[in-house]
Amino acid sequence: MKKKRISIVIPVHNEEKNIPFVYDALRDVWNELPHYEYEIIFVNDGSADRSDLAVESIAASDKGVTYIEFSRNFGKEAATSAGIHAATGDAVMMLDADMQHPPALIPLFIEKWEQGAEVVVGVRKSNIGEGFVKKYGSLAFYALMRMISETRMESGETDFRLIDRMVADAFCKLTERARMTRSLINWFGFRTKTVPFDASERLHGVAAYSTVKLIRLALYGIASNSLFPLRVVGYLGVIISSLSFLGGSVVFVNRYILQDPLNWHISGPAQLAIINVFLIGIVLTSLGLIALYIGKIDREVTGRPLYVVRKRI
Repeated sequence: MKKKRISIVIPVHNEEKNIPFVYDALRDVWNELPHYEYEIIFVNDGSADRSDLAVESIAASDKGVTYIEFSRNFGKEAATSAGIHAATGDAVMMLDADMQHPPALIPLFIEKWEQGAEVVVGVRKSNIGEGFVKKYGSLAFYALMRMISETRMESGETDFRLIDRMVADAFCKLTERARMTRSLINWFGFRTKTVPFDASERLHGVAAYSTVKLIRLALYGIASNSLFPLRVVGYLGVIISSLSFLGGSVVFVNRYILQDPLNWHISGPAQLAIINVFLIGIVLTSLGLIALYIGKIDREVTGRPLYVVRKRI
């Protein structure tokens, strides 16, 4: 019987010291999975260190390793997508190179896949060394996504996941440039099971995702999965207009009909200034939200490639 192949996609950005460790860990895992073939795809996302040499030396001695190198840094989502596009396995497994996604759990992912799950998601229960901002920012993001998004996302979901060949083929048809891989996979609605895990500290180096990049990814995720922010602008406009009309009516009656029995002494210019400043703030907020969606539309219609490959081994 032909062995099933599992493709392992690993985005790489300045992971020179981590690459040998994650590769050795994967080889140890495959010693426990004699009935499966492996394909390891390292995608170098514009690393500034010698990650390229580390992977090339491995690829030279292991035919099961594929190396893809970008012409520059396009981001983790593009690197993950490139790996899925290149994968040929019956299932595709994604994990980070820093060992925070435990390779030892891969057999459990495969077991759940063999039991009928089309997507198996690693759900992070804890993260050693996680900062305050990242921890509670993540909780707030998932809580917001559950409230406003049409795509269901569980708190703690990660890109540490396995997808069936059918899911990978569907993913390859997506054309979004501004993307959040985990939400796109969830959007398909395939049968899903979860694997809880505790993320250890990063083995070497610093995380490629800074706070700014995480915030940008969160905004992409919200804009890609929900029109709720635009609806909020409409609701806010109705509320502000109603309150402004009501407040203006009260001030008018008090000031000009009842001759200010409450002694508010609000002059006409002061009233106009307050109203103008308030409404200008609302307009600017609305323009900012609309600009977010217009920017996303611009990126999509421009039609530039998601990434550019310099080298493939």
